[in-house]
Amino acid sequence: MRKALNSLYKASTVLAACCLVVIASLVAFQVLGRMLDGARKMIGLEPLGLLVPSLAEIAGFLLVGASFLALAGTLRNGDHIRVSILLQAVPPGAARYLNVWAIAVALALAGYFTWHAGALAYDSYLYNEVSFGIIPIPLVFPQSVMTFGLLVFTAALLDDLVAALTGDAPSFETASKDDPIEGRE
Repeated sequence: MRKALNSLYKASTVLAACCLVVIASLVAFQVLGRMLDGARKMIGLEPLGLLVPSLAEIAGFLLVGASFLALAGTLRNGDHIRVSILLQAVPPGAARYLNVWAIAVALALAGYFTWHAGALAYDSYLYNEVSFGIIPIPLVFPQSVMTFGLLVFTAALLDDLVAALTGDAPSFETASKDDPIEGRE
């Protein structure tokens, strides 16, 4: 089970990174298209009109996907912002209970948001809602990605809550900071 959960968290994080790569690629294509059109105009030729239609909207949807898909991985890696001043000021037993309480509240909120994001995606599917841009994108797609990211995040919080309740440290407390991106502390 542990291997399957860790694979799910990693896959979600990889999908988030893919969303960012697609955003960067689309923006680079748009910039190169404008540069080529500008160069053609400077030498007296007609511009080709190279552009990515609905780029801002597509990039926004991909950014939502990247943000929500990365939630579980960043939690497991200890990269979420946590204010632990109170936990450091109380005895270890009380800190453990406060930590369990905080994870439980986060799990309840994540579950609530997951449920309603799923309901929103289902509603968009039922009514065939599309975006308002040049390219009408069915809203169920970005909303489903958001819901999936929230679902994986909820699973990660439940995973950490079970660990904390059984006396183990939650993943964000034991995460290794030997990450090549973040560096060493």
